[in-house]
Amino acid sequence: MNAAPTPMPTRDQAIGRPLAVVLSLLTVFGPISMDVYLPVLPALTGELRAATSAAQLTVTACLLGLGIGQAIAGPVSDRFGRRRPLLAGVLAYVLTSTLCALSPAIEPLIAARFVQGLAGGVGIVIAQATGRDLYSGGKLVRYYGHLIVISGLAAVIGPVIGGQLAAVTDWRGIFLLLSAIGVAILLACLVVFRETLPEQHRVAGGLTRTGRDFRRLISDRMFLGTVLIAGFVSAALFAYLGGATYVLQGIYGLSPQGYSFAFDLNSLGFMAFGFAAGRLSERWSEKGTLAIGLVMCLVGAGGLLVTSALRLPLIAVILSLVTMVSGVAVTSPPTTSLALANYPDIAGTASSLLGLARFAFGGLAAPLVGLGGAGTAIPLGLVTLASAALAALVYLLSVRGRSGTPTQPVTESSALLNL
Repeated sequence: MNAAPTPMPTRDQAIGRPLAVVLSLLTVFGPISMDVYLPVLPALTGELRAATSAAQLTVTACLLGLGIGQAIAGPVSDRFGRRRPLLAGVLAYVLTSTLCALSPAIEPLIAARFVQGLAGGVGIVIAQATGRDLYSGGKLVRYYGHLIVISGLAAVIGPVIGGQLAAVTDWRGIFLLLSAIGVAILLACLVVFRETLPEQHRVAGGLTRTGRDFRRLISDRMFLGTVLIAGFVSAALFAYLGGATYVLQGIYGLSPQGYSFAFDLNSLGFMAFGFAAGRLSERWSEKGTLAIGLVMCLVGAGGLLVTSALRLPLIAVILSLVTMVSGVAVTSPPTTSLALANYPDIAGTASSLLGLARFAFGGLAAPLVGLGGAGTAIPLGLVTLASAALAALVYLLSVRGRSGTPTQPVTESSALLNL
């Protein structure tokens, strides 16, 4: 039996828009790092004389780094607070983005992307953990819904910027832009972000305590199920991120700018449905909302496979992708809330496992879509459909009909953000 954690008292804080903006910026680490250079990924492949699968490893390396970085940063922030690990992570992100721009070959670029991901993971996990420090109940679900909208907004802006920059600079200039964005986030964190986890609420015990917390989380079937669902739907999403640029530009002949606008349509769906899912989860049912999202993922991924096999027109591909990506957005607020709601005392550690699953599963799936070469979209359809099907299976086995048992009383905190 797991030891009962020490209850965390209610905390009254009045926090305004500046912190809301900083928390929003922290959520764009992953989307911006991933999306802004996707329109020039084929050009990068040619300049560095790399195979398609090797170039896609730059996507995989960043995803794995983002996942592992969260697994490290979460427990560290539970022990030492949120602010110091955050500042160290953002500074490392600035430096590694510059190293990416200076890479002379594909191998050092892959290595630099991995370290860039490690640094970027810090901001993502601390944005989630900070929300759990200060929110609970319906406000927590709504908070995660807003994070989904913000991530989608970053996904809209990233490819547009990347596509337009492709007309005036190369992929190295885009990585320099990421470094500049990192500097802006660092300055914002220095000025605005204050510690949200008081010393009396921090955990102690080093690696032994961290291992015990991980075992406590993994032994919770509801937590493990939601984490696996998040991982599998992320595998479908990042397979799309890694493969859609080759499908839309290579097979259907879109320019980098055309690809960026097609990508925007998916991102707008991601934003709209992510926002709606946060509201629906709060007012209706977290599990019901999750089920709707999984059905959308299955329909979209299945449509993508059929479209690829029959070589249907571009509109069929885009509609399938929009359905699948929107379904992923619908699953995100309820999975995050279900996973973290019962663990306010170790919110950073719980969030780190959730992030690790999302980015590690995504990183493993991304290169699979390139195994068939750049001339076919069938591998992309197979990977996304298999991922969505596995997520649905986990839902049926571990989440549906299972009631969460709180490990401690959860109290409603005062408003964090005036959103």
